[in-house]
Amino acid sequence: MNKVYEQAVQEFLSACELQKGYSPHTIETYRFALMEFLDYFISEYGIKPEINAIEPADIRPFLGYLHDRGLSKKSLRVKIAAVKSFFKFAFRQSWIDRNPAAIVSTPKAEKKLPSFLQPGEIESLMDSFDSSSPGGARNIAIAELLYSSGLRVSELIQLPMQDLDMHAGTVRVMGKGKKERIVPIGGKALEALVAYIGLRSCLTTLDTAKPDGKVFLSDRGKVMNPSVVYRIIRRAMNPVTESPQKSPHVLRHTFATHLLDNGADISSVSEMLGHSSLSATQVYTHVSVDRLKQAYQKAHPRA
Repeated sequence: MNKVYEQAVQEFLSACELQKGYSPHTIETYRFALMEFLDYFISEYGIKPEINAIEPADIRPFLGYLHDRGLSKKSLRVKIAAVKSFFKFAFRQSWIDRNPAAIVSTPKAEKKLPSFLQPGEIESLMDSFDSSSPGGARNIAIAELLYSSGLRVSELIQLPMQDLDMHAGTVRVMGKGKKERIVPIGGKALEALVAYIGLRSCLTTLDTAKPDGKVFLSDRGKVMNPSVVYRIIRRAMNPVTESPQKSPHVLRHTFATHLLDNGADISSVSEMLGHSSLSATQVYTHVSVDRLKQAYQKAHPRA
């Protein structure tokens, strides 16, 4: 059975939508990539392809074709992933005798070093909050806990009161894949949490709905929306740092970077971050090593 390329693509995209539940954005991205492959094939061979006649040697140059158009590695990866998914589907449907994309390698992802704040910037950030109101006390407690314990925003907003152990100075976190971890809370963060919790009841009275026991509540006494946390942190970061990224995740990056800079063991940092492997944490060692090299270049007489 030798399907016409466009018909095969349409059936593949329908399966992505109806069977796999892919988002409209993903489906449109796949459609665009597969039509680009068709354009490439026609420009190269002057004919439309029959999918059972396509060879690995017909797919590999597609990478070069895209690269010559100035696409980033990230874009290349997305487009090759679409082509590989399509031919894998076609093989499973028995439209082709073998999968020509199976041996085509995907370009390695570009490794970008995470943005982080300097210690002085952290001090300025924390000093910028007005803790005199319930909302202000909550905001500084959020910032302090993100930096102190390296939480993700999703973990922070879903944190129940019962998982804060103020006496022991720890927080129990339910991370990705429902993986649980216990992380220390620093002294400054504990102080901020104590101050906020003392005012937390003021937020619960602003809404008739019963609070569900989450630590951090919105101004209307409900569970906080992630976008609100992003806005709080981004506004506070704007005047204190020139970091290209300004978000709660930068505080998580800063947590890990500062720990490693000051001699913390990478395994311990990985565990506190909730990473499933050390490889995810090693990017922060690159940050520390890069800073060491810069310090060496500035300070060593024969550098």
